Amino acid sequence: MNDTDRPGVVGDADGSGVVDDREQGAGSGTARPRRWWPGVLLLAVLVPAVGGAAAVEWTAGVLTREGTRTLRVTYEVTGTARDVTVTYPAWQDGGLSTARLTLRSLPWSGEVRTRGFMRGGSLAVTLGRSGGEVSCTVTTDDGTVRTASASGAFATATCDGF
Repeated sequence: MNDTDRPGVVGDADGSGVVDDREQGAGSGTARPRRWWPGVLLLAVLVPAVGGAAAVEWTAGVLTREGTRTLRVTYEVTGTARDVTVTYPAWQDGGLSTARLTLRSLPWSGEVRTRGFMRGGSLAVTLGRSGGEVSCTVTTDDGTVRTASASGAFATATCDGF
């Protein structure tokens, strides 16, 4: 006698020994549908959470590397002007200051080193009363190059965004 032949015993239809909810029925003779929304809800929460955690970890690594990297900034001023004022950012002991030079002849160049996020600023070259022509160039060892030119009395060439 098999399990399906005994009164009151619900057997397995395929003989596997496993009784499925659909084989048992829900009392009304119909299969109970599976709920799919808990799985979708779980994915909707886990995918952004895991992605967000990965993004935070990646950003932290980039910030750590950038914060300890040394960057060389080279300033160059060329032209025919005889009386110019050069103003540029200078980094000393992790702090930013402004250096100002008055030059009677060109060319002029200077180099500073900075660490991490202490970068940026503006190299401004202002011509004096006698005018002339002037060009400025700022180059960083990460490949950033900024150039500008000016001519005439009291004109200013500004290299910024480095």
